[in-house]
Amino acid sequence: MLLIEQHTAIVKKSASQLGFDYCGIAQARRLEEDERRLTKWLQKGLHGEMHYMENYFDLRVDPTRLVPGARSVITLLLNYFPSQQQAAEAPRISKYAFGKDYHLVIKEKLHALLGELKEKIGEIEGRGFVDSAPVLERAWAREAGLGWVGKNGNLIHKQAGSFYFIATLITDLTLIPDNPFTKDFCGSCTKCIEACPTSAILPEKIIDGSRCISYYTIELKAHLKPSIENEKMDGWLFGCDTCQDVCPWNRFSRPHVANNFKPIPAILQLNTSEWEEMTEETFKEVFYNSPLKRTGFNGIRRNLQLLRETK
Repeated sequence: MLLIEQHTAIVKKSASQLGFDYCGIAQARRLEEDERRLTKWLQKGLHGEMHYMENYFDLRVDPTRLVPGARSVITLLLNYFPSQQQAAEAPRISKYAFGKDYHLVIKEKLHALLGELKEKIGEIEGRGFVDSAPVLERAWAREAGLGWVGKNGNLIHKQAGSFYFIATLITDLTLIPDNPFTKDFCGSCTKCIEACPTSAILPEKIIDGSRCISYYTIELKAHLKPSIENEKMDGWLFGCDTCQDVCPWNRFSRPHVANNFKPIPAILQLNTSEWEEMTEETFKEVFYNSPLKRTGFNGIRRNLQLLRETK
């Protein structure tokens, strides 16, 4: 038991030294309740054209299938709340995309964390994930005691709000798990539900992903359907932060100190006309390591047209 305590302390100290804001641990197991919720969500077609959500279902709900021999799921949070805001005339971009692509930043940190654990503890197996594999990251954050899943579907940390990236390290290392977060401090608040421009937030913490502005502007690759084009996009060019911006718990958000997430000047300053005049060459040059690459130049052009049509 003493050795397990030492290993647990090493994990948390190493995570902190690498710049993660919070670290929690859960025992690796099949998430049966979340499995049932995900099944119903998929059966209702609330994932829209995000067909990848249907893939690798068993791996998604059971980390021991994803990483054979897994004993612990380590969840890490990294703050991305910016100190700077966009100019009033700038097309709106979700705060997580202000700086460098978080996949690149966090994967490097996860690789470094696993390397440190191997150096300090010994040969262990593990795989790190950040929003790019079949992992129920918010559920594992809850199981690791880091917060609760709010009505808007985001993980909310009681002392720090929801503007956090979630990373997961699944390992065969036996560790002391944290107590799961079993309370829900959303209470009777419905600010996120009322503020959602497309009514994507449904009762019982169910999100209609096919109606979410982030889905429209990022996930949906085809030309938007007429019914979607008639929706009010509220000025969003890439992603949407509306449900987080109105959340009372985000009064506790504090600006990050990570240079990698420092805003790209163009995101803060460019107005709609300047975005429309941008060439593909300039887009690739300015946003070569930005999350905006996921939508791509043609996707951004499509979204600009949508903004014009929904003013």
